[in-house]
Amino acid sequence: MDTLAIVILNYNGQPFLAKFLPAVLANADGHPVYVADSASVDSSVSFLKATFPTVRVIELPRNDGYAGGYNLALDYIRTHYGGATYYALPNSDIEVTPGWLSPVLALLNANPQIAACQPKIRSYSQRDLFEHAGAAGGFVDWLGYVFCRGRVFATFETDNGQYDDNRRVFWATGACLFVRAEVFHQTGGFDASFFAHMEEIDWCWRIQRLGYEVWACGQSTVYHVGGGTLHKSNPHKTYLNYRNSLFMLYKNWPADNWLWPKILLRLVLDGLSSLLFLKVGQWRDVWAILRAHFAFYGQLPRLYRQRRLLQTQQTTKVHLYPRSIVWQYFAEGKKTFKEICNV
Repeated sequence: MDTLAIVILNYNGQPFLAKFLPAVLANADGHPVYVADSASVDSSVSFLKATFPTVRVIELPRNDGYAGGYNLALDYIRTHYGGATYYALPNSDIEVTPGWLSPVLALLNANPQIAACQPKIRSYSQRDLFEHAGAAGGFVDWLGYVFCRGRVFATFETDNGQYDDNRRVFWATGACLFVRAEVFHQTGGFDASFFAHMEEIDWCWRIQRLGYEVWACGQSTVYHVGGGTLHKSNPHKTYLNYRNSLFMLYKNWPADNWLWPKILLRLVLDGLSSLLFLKVGQWRDVWAILRAHFAFYGQLPRLYRQRRLLQTQQTTKVHLYPRSIVWQYFAEGKKTFKEICNV
């Protein structure tokens, strides 16, 4: 069994592979590199085989998104290559840096309770800024809204070393996620119904309820283009983010009487947020939010079964951020993690 397997999921991303895969190979520290291709219709597979013969190419039968794609790929590695102790899952549009692996592996090796970890994520185009997808580690507020050290909504901090520590966080980003393989397989991996976006947050929530920990490693840095497969302006991204956030909150919220009041408040706030899209004429995003809500209603029977199962299996109490990040950001004008959390 390998100590680490580096696994990149690809869908029609041949230009990103050409640009960023050489750095991954140069900084793999002898660990095997896999590319799992989700039935791309571009030249990705033939390009990989001709240009990078040392890369182990896994040809998946279809595009099941980030969640289903990685579930299939990591299960294939386990059954056909003997698996690994850890998996590193960088997006195809991630630029890695020399030494990006060793600090994260040292942290994982030092604490067997850590099942998920991420490096610092900085912007590829504005290299001194933290990037949207994870920044320096993420948190979830009491209504299920997510924010990060270094990025709160549309405010991006400059990296001045303020998050160079190793710290326990609530979620680690799927843009460059390290996972303990045994825990990943034990929990069934990501929820494939998410397809893409927020499945890693849902998984981090679930593993913490099993007693595992999620950390951010401040001694490792990578750069992320962002939107490589689905651009942030695409209404389908809006749909997935709003829908999956409701999926996650309903599945994982503890067993008490406050679930439905929170869900109803979230639905109202989502509706208010659609006014921001309406203000700038983005009608398709408004429709995407409506579709997301109806998709949530339609999936309630399945989500209820998942919730009941999780309630019986997972017992460790998980602590969400106890205030509303929406109120603090928009009403109180607190724009950075330090202002919000006072740490």
